[in-house]
Amino acid sequence: MLEDKLLIYRFNRGDGDALRRIYEKYRNDLLKVATALLNDRSGVEDVLHDVFVTFAEGVGTFQLRGSLKGYLSICIANRARDKNRATQRQGTVGMDNTGPIRSDISGPARLAERSELAEQLEHAMAQLPSEQREIIILRLQSKVRFRQIAKSKGVSANTIRSRYRYGLNKLRSILDGELRK
Repeated sequence: MLEDKLLIYRFNRGDGDALRRIYEKYRNDLLKVATALLNDRSGVEDVLHDVFVTFAEGVGTFQLRGSLKGYLSICIANRARDKNRATQRQGTVGMDNTGPIRSDISGPARLAERSELAEQLEHAMAQLPSEQREIIILRLQSKVRFRQIAKSKGVSANTIRSRYRYGLNKLRSILDGELRK
């Protein structure tokens, strides 16, 4: 958090190296969020770059309130939501066309098991309403606080907690049904 405040201070003073450091520090985490939220995997890098271009345009005026990672994750979620809406207007791309979630583990049997579980989770997540899916991803992958999500959506933190809980319950019931098959 202190490092982020220092980076923002340097960024606001026009230090391009600070922007590069922020990008490098959060790139992988933000790509994971974008990948989980986008229906079209080919646009993941575009969303990330769009967010950072917009972020860079705020040089000199950006004020960090809370977590930088949380702020950037919410920006990614908003941009991903916009991109999904635009894609739906042009024609839908289903989650089945998006490819499997990547795993970093090795060993053929373990890899096959993880790949199958990842597919089941991805399929189950795709069945959730987008509001619930987005909140679960922001909370679990990016560790964004309910308060911060609520503020970005213009609703109460209790509403976000409820959507999170309902989403987890629905996810659990979907996965229970799939694992029993």
